[in-house]
Amino acid sequence: MIRKRIRFYGWVQGVGFRYRAKHAADLYGCTGWVKNEYDGSVSMEIQGEERQIDNVIIAIQRGTYISIEKMDCSTIPVTEDEYSFRTR
Repeated sequence: MIRKRIRFYGWVQGVGFRYRAKHAADLYGCTGWVKNEYDGSVSMEIQGEERQIDNVIIAIQRGTYISIEKMDCSTIPVTEDEYSFRTR
């Protein structure tokens, strides 16, 4: 089990990114959150197995109108007792 903090840049706001992220995280059994930032980027903390997280990112990238130009990613400590993925 790992947790990643990811910041997405590109065409990521106003295109269903957060909805797609929540749907994919629920589908692949990940927990965490996603939110829009004031600079037009999107931040996410996501927790699960490496392959589950990779599948969520792939599913987001396949979203219509979404264009991820850059991602900043870091591994952070796992959050205990987290049971869902939510939008903020």
